[in-house]
Amino acid sequence: MNRNKVTIIGAGMVGSTTAFALVASNIVEEVALIDNNKKLVKSQVMDLQHSVPFCGYSNIKVGTYNDVKDSQAVIIACGASQKPGETRLDLLKKNSVIIKEIMPQIFKKNPKAVVIITTNPVDILTNIAYKMFPKKKSQIFGSGTILDSARLRFLLGQKMLVDPKSVHAYIIGEHGDSELALWSTAMVGNAKIDNFYKLSDKEKETIFLQAKNAAYAIIEGKQATYYAIAAGLVKIVRAVLYDENTVFTLSHPLTAEFGLKGVSLSLPVVVGSKGITRTIDMNISNSEKKLLISSANKLKQVEKKICH
Repeated sequence: MNRNKVTIIGAGMVGSTTAFALVASNIVEEVALIDNNKKLVKSQVMDLQHSVPFCGYSNIKVGTYNDVKDSQAVIIACGASQKPGETRLDLLKKNSVIIKEIMPQIFKKNPKAVVIITTNPVDILTNIAYKMFPKKKSQIFGSGTILDSARLRFLLGQKMLVDPKSVHAYIIGEHGDSELALWSTAMVGNAKIDNFYKLSDKEKETIFLQAKNAAYAIIEGKQATYYAIAAGLVKIVRAVLYDENTVFTLSHPLTAEFGLKGVSLSLPVVVGSKGITRTIDMNISNSEKKLLISSANKLKQVEKKICH
């Protein structure tokens, strides 16, 4: 019986920060944290348990795969992390092996679990997981460009002096170097962004590049990004636990959207208790469509080269 419980696989910076964010948000009954490094996971759990008196009550425990049995959502946050100078695609060889080991264990314990992959390169790993379990398509997705989109909205909010939550702008495609901003659909409230605040093409490009390359700057300074992605994962988990039907830009296998198949990348989708409940038809510009197709082709080529 699934309940208000989340299992997180990986007790590193992303996994442990997500666990803390879940406790602080007071939306879960229980969080189980799994990691092969027993000393690390025990220490993380002890530290997290000591935060409970300051938050709403959640049970935090060192987990095993048996915890997946009654978890509504499972977050995969383990694997090699991006180092300064590396791209997300550089991590593929190591992390694809890990995904192939983890996915069967999850669905063996709980065929109904919603699996959220945040390990990089998230798009190709999501595609690998989907190909292993094609019948569970709606239950498997990656965190994709939720963070890239949040960075874009934050920067636009700063520039236009408006609450980023009132900025409706998306980054889609690869969570990585070939991603693109959807300027043609960007809005503030219900106004097209160009009607609200006139940004030059150069200003748009500068803001987009700041959003796209933010991870490199953060990793250069502190080795990893974890606060913002943890906040994003909490929003996704909340949508699953409470069947909120929220729109996110998540990495998922495409089925002929924009003529694309055989690849997973980020487009806006609706998320509820059973995972992705519907996709969203979008009208985007021809130039954006070309960039999206280029992004998809890049991901296909890398996956074929390294995973076959």
